[in-house]
Amino acid sequence: MTDAVTQSTNVASATPDTMAWDSRARRVMMIYLPLSCFVLILLFPFYWMAITSFKPNAELLNYKEHNPFWISSPTLAHIKHLLFNTAYPTWLKTTMLVAIGSTFLSLFASTLAAYAIERLRFRGSPYVGLGIYLAYLVPPSILFIPLATVIVQFGLFDSPMALILVYPTFLVPFCTWLLIGYFKSIPYELEECALVDGATRLQILRRITLPLAVPGLISAGIFSFTLSWNEFIYALAFIQSGANKTVPVAILTELVTGDVYQWGALMAGSLLGSLPVALFYSLFVDYYVSSLTGAVKE
Repeated sequence: MTDAVTQSTNVASATPDTMAWDSRARRVMMIYLPLSCFVLILLFPFYWMAITSFKPNAELLNYKEHNPFWISSPTLAHIKHLLFNTAYPTWLKTTMLVAIGSTFLSLFASTLAAYAIERLRFRGSPYVGLGIYLAYLVPPSILFIPLATVIVQFGLFDSPMALILVYPTFLVPFCTWLLIGYFKSIPYELEECALVDGATRLQILRRITLPLAVPGLISAGIFSFTLSWNEFIYALAFIQSGANKTVPVAILTELVTGDVYQWGALMAGSLLGSLPVALFYSLFVDYYVSSLTGAVKE
């Protein structure tokens, strides 16, 4: 009798361990393993850029004697060449100027357009919003030829100002559509109370709507900044001189001579060029997530 009770107790105590192991194994297989694969695939290009940036040419060109996935003798020669023997600092400043200028211009226009479409409730406003979003779907490869004619006529060819004025053509439609959805989640009662108190529409926009829409504005700003920073077709078509080129165009056109690719400098330029965007995301990631999950809850 005592042996039977002891055996049943052992079985009962072993059952939770089996269930816990099974749950742990299921968690590993269903969550951690796919997540690890996703992170590995996502971060591998950045890892490859990093190790290529610090590899000497002997290791880059001789995979038989050196491990392609590791660095034996790190060097800063490629970064020094990029910063001191090329115009990369100038390219970086130009890219930053263009990205910031086009982002602020796009946010200003998008905020006014989204507020007018969503909050003023005029006849046909849904169709106007749909038309603005459809403009975003037009590919830049179709628009850069007529836009080039306009840029030349205004005397802005080979100038960063050309890019600052052209980039909002594809930034404003999407940002407007994004802010329309965010403004829709802000209660109308707040504006109605302000109207009863005698506030104007501009006062409501400045003192009530915009403070509540900060996450949405930051999300639209991140989107605009990223697209402006990485844009290639317009920057290639409208900028000719090497000093005015942006980073995506310059590292491809200035660091490749004939059929000779300076892989160390190319990867170093790509790595340094991706750091501002990564830093921008890391600083405002909480606001970005907040804008995707909603605004003020009633």
